[in-house]
Amino acid sequence: MLSAIEQSLADRIPLSRDAGLWLINEASLLTLGKLADQVRLRLHPHRRVGFVVDRNVNYTNVCTTQCKFCAFFRDENHPDAYVLEYSQIFDKVQELLDQGGTQLLMQGGLHPQLRIGWFEDLFRAIRKRFPTIQIHSLSPTEIVHIAELSGISTSECLARLHVAGLQSLPGGGAEILVDEIRRTISPNKIGWQDWAAVMREAHRLGMPTTATMMFGAGERPADIVEHLLRIRALQAEGNGFTAFIPWSYQPGNTVLGGESPGGVEYLRILALSRLLLDNVLNIQASWVTQGAMLAQVALRFGANDLGGTMLEENVVAATGVEFGISQAEIIEIARGAGFTPVRRTTTYEILQTY
Repeated sequence: MLSAIEQSLADRIPLSRDAGLWLINEASLLTLGKLADQVRLRLHPHRRVGFVVDRNVNYTNVCTTQCKFCAFFRDENHPDAYVLEYSQIFDKVQELLDQGGTQLLMQGGLHPQLRIGWFEDLFRAIRKRFPTIQIHSLSPTEIVHIAELSGISTSECLARLHVAGLQSLPGGGAEILVDEIRRTISPNKIGWQDWAAVMREAHRLGMPTTATMMFGAGERPADIVEHLLRIRALQAEGNGFTAFIPWSYQPGNTVLGGESPGGVEYLRILALSRLLLDNVLNIQASWVTQGAMLAQVALRFGANDLGGTMLEENVVAATGVEFGISQAEIIEIARGAGFTPVRRTTTYEILQTY
């Protein structure tokens, strides 16, 4: 099987499901790493590693979905529940701008009171006050929730938010795109087809998006392969995914509990992602869940991007895992792995080479 996989990669033929299953079940870590590194260098021969200066603003922690793997959400009546005022969000965006930031990643829970008008007004105000900041916000789950709460279709919801200032969509809420797993870990969340439908509509509107995968929460190897093949198929339809970000489940303070996958498993899944997603150009390493040292290793296991500097991050931190990183550290991580660091935009235009 290995020689057939190597030949398919050399011929630039998408790997089959059977090849993906063999890689995840049988291939050694070093084999996966070697193959993924070769694909990465073919797709990115310039040997650059990108990053974006961004901030993750969680506008509310109130969420009706209450996923078993999440430690961030609160019930609407919980004493820790909050919804940020517009003025608080503006202050956070100003801090981002002051530090040379270009991307606003804004996500929250599924609040039972926040309808589309709240978001339209907010996005219009941000665009007016901070025209250089890319609003890369919400997720398919949030889009569906806002639409249902507002009594409109998801297509209309996304189109109205786009007109108001939403420029691109992060791929949160994907977890594993297999409904059997989703019903176990997040029974109140949308199914994978609804997630995919929002992404199709975003791509139809010309909105770039990312895609993610959370692994290690009880799925089977075949489910991981299925997730990756479904992302690949969606990309073949609309070519709207700019990047893919796999990250490992963090069990601290969650109902689901259990253990987080270790570094070896993370590197295996990262490499597999690079090998199966032949039509997604960029693979991001997740220093948020893995830390700086493993993120550096990931650059030789298929990743070509270190994501964002994230001046603020609350969701993963709620599990007790809290890695911080500065722009200078990201630059050194890339250099230390033998690559050229570049600061980029959300859509991967290069702003500065270091």
